[in-house]
Amino acid sequence: MGPKYTLPGLPDRGRCLVMGVVNVTPDSFSDGGSWFDPERAVEHGLRLVDEGADIIDVGGESTRPGAQRVTAEEELRRVEPVVRALAARGAAVSVDTMRAEVAERAVAAGAVLVNDVSGGLADPAMARLVAASGVAYVLMHWRGHSHDMQSRAVYTDVVQEVVDELRDRMEAMISAGVDPGQIVLDPGLGFSKRPEQAHNWALLRHLDRFHELGRPVLVAGSRKRFLSRLLSEPKGEDRAFLECDAATSALTTLSADRGAWAVRVHDVRASADAVRVAAAWADGGASLDEGRFEDDGRGRGRR
Repeated sequence: MGPKYTLPGLPDRGRCLVMGVVNVTPDSFSDGGSWFDPERAVEHGLRLVDEGADIIDVGGESTRPGAQRVTAEEELRRVEPVVRALAARGAAVSVDTMRAEVAERAVAAGAVLVNDVSGGLADPAMARLVAASGVAYVLMHWRGHSHDMQSRAVYTDVVQEVVDELRDRMEAMISAGVDPGQIVLDPGLGFSKRPEQAHNWALLRHLDRFHELGRPVLVAGSRKRFLSRLLSEPKGEDRAFLECDAATSALTTLSADRGAWAVRVHDVRASADAVRVAAAWADGGASLDEGRFEDDGRGRGRR
């Protein structure tokens, strides 16, 4: 298990946290359109909380390979009412956005974390917004927008280069006024990382290298193509994204055991169970009460 971190506005469970995904989009890679209606998105987010999600990550712009950007107005129309409603119901809400304008409105609506897949590169105003708001901030490794990011997946040493580029971005954000204590790092699985070259597996195998940067690490591999490629069928077809949840829960267990601060997943229940197994394994059950996780941090037990 890695070092423990406490971030502003976010729960501290003494174990790896589970971030549940709510895509308010028509075109996300695995569940596009499922939660596009705001009411359904809110219902889904609350369901994920009941299933054990510690954080709900609300996004209004698909970042799947090849996706085209939406306008800021459309992104706001999608996410703001969902963030507001979930926060009002007591959920710890993250907003998944590259735009400072969207992040600012989401924080005003109750979001306590900004999950920026561009690491502050897509919008120069993001650093100022994060510094001024004081909210936690996920800084992901990024080399370009979805329409051409895979063409930028050229590495001599993928682990060293991603570590170095994350360090550079973190230093740039700190220089712009962001407190280091706000920052979470994300290696960017699937973003400018080619499954056929095993870039993602190399990063996971050396997850400990990211702890050297002194900040918590988010692992976001749920249903991604490197899993579907790994599980490809005998005829060579990649496994369907929606059929990769068992593999995702295995990834959760291993990531938690190797010190991940949180995992970002679509299927919450299995990963919520997995992080508890990893925590009990790590300390030999020392933190349990009569063999149970007696309280999940929201005032009620889970199974």
